Amino acid sequence: MAVAWVLRYGMVWRGANTQDIRATIPFLLGSFLVWCLLSAGMKLDGFRRGWRFAAVVTELFLALCCLMAVLFTMGYLLRDYASRLTLGYFGIVLFLGFIAIRHVAYFLLRERYRSGDVQKTVIMGSGPVAREIAAKIERHPEMLCKVVGFLFPQNIAVDLGFSPASACPSETISTFGVIDRLRREGVGEIILALPRVSVPEVLNLVARCREMGISVSLVPQPYELYLSQPKLMDLGGLPLLQLHDTARGVRLGWKRTTDLTLGLLLAIPASIPVLVSAGWLHFRKGRGFCWETRCGQFGKPFRMLRLNVDRNVPIRSSMERFLVDLSITEAPQLWNVLLGDMSLVGPRPEAPDRVRRYSEWQQQRLNVKPGLTGLAQVHGLREQHSSDEKTRFDLQYFLHSSPLTDLSLLLQTLATLFMRVVLSPGRGISNEAPDQVLYNVADTHYRQETVHIAHRSQPSAD
Repeated sequence: MAVAWVLRYGMVWRGANTQDIRATIPFLLGSFLVWCLLSAGMKLDGFRRGWRFAAVVTELFLALCCLMAVLFTMGYLLRDYASRLTLGYFGIVLFLGFIAIRHVAYFLLRERYRSGDVQKTVIMGSGPVAREIAAKIERHPEMLCKVVGFLFPQNIAVDLGFSPASACPSETISTFGVIDRLRREGVGEIILALPRVSVPEVLNLVARCREMGISVSLVPQPYELYLSQPKLMDLGGLPLLQLHDTARGVRLGWKRTTDLTLGLLLAIPASIPVLVSAGWLHFRKGRGFCWETRCGQFGKPFRMLRLNVDRNVPIRSSMERFLVDLSITEAPQLWNVLLGDMSLVGPRPEAPDRVRRYSEWQQQRLNVKPGLTGLAQVHGLREQHSSDEKTRFDLQYFLHSSPLTDLSLLLQTLATLFMRVVLSPGRGISNEAPDQVLYNVADTHYRQETVHIAHRSQPSAD
């Protein structure tokens, strides 16, 4: 506020044409109270869903818009004069300050990580769940954890997703040698991601880990039930995990209202590049638009409109590559949004032949209307990625669906497209979200350093 005051009045603190600086005190107190509520409600720490610059900026921007609306309303209702320009400067400085604070926090965490000030973690399990845990830990620098190995029974099929070139050969050690190995590697935490953790060998291992001061965490099984808001209750010493259904939350009336309002606003500027591109395609191919069959909510098929650019064709003209890279080919689907077949934000619709191969878990994507963009898309996932990868992000969106979340994802989509324009000259377009690499232990580096540990159960006589 002091900086905003200087920008508005200079270094004059009291004068004939200068407002009394004490008049800013109610706005400071109001800002503090409102921001505490917004920060707690919107989880604005910047790390909650993995550090990504676009997400940090858009979430702060939306929250600051809410704060400034409150401050300008206060300025209108208060009897004392309040400089609107001072409040405007205050909002700009506050926005830049919040971004700077989060970058400083990220820088400090990154330096601690690089210096080795992290807790080494071993995941007990294999398959998609173990791989998902490792990926999420890498995306959350605030945890200051590093996965250094996987522990699993020898008779379990291993599916860690590592290529043979980068994966280290696994070791087989006895049950009694596990603790010694964990202590020798300096492991501070073990995460259980097994379908069954009640077998005697696992229970004994967990007990010994706790005796040695190694923390133990547990992923509830089956993990696929996580499309809910879990809440842990202590029922007389008995832990009870409650799963609250949240799917109905994304079917509220605000969703359709938002689609119609923003869809009309976006259709006006989008119509210019779409019509120009359609005219060029019509002159070149004889048809500017095409219809494709996709599965919508509850698997109901509908006709999706897009520009007439062939999919999965390795050889395209430079103009067609430009349209695909910037997703202009999908802009005509605003028409499907206005018709009610699609939503602005949601899972991307897929073809019926692909939907027929959905697992029961993946079919949960069909509980809501498909969207123009979604959480999977701002993370860099596109048409060629697997449905299983996209389902992880789509179901995560279901858990946190709200009008502000939708606005944030739309702004992140625009930022992602802008970064594609910046990255495209001379380097091509990456399928990864450009901001996703801000905090990452390089995947190949991570895989090469990983210590693969195999746990073989042996009889007590050994």
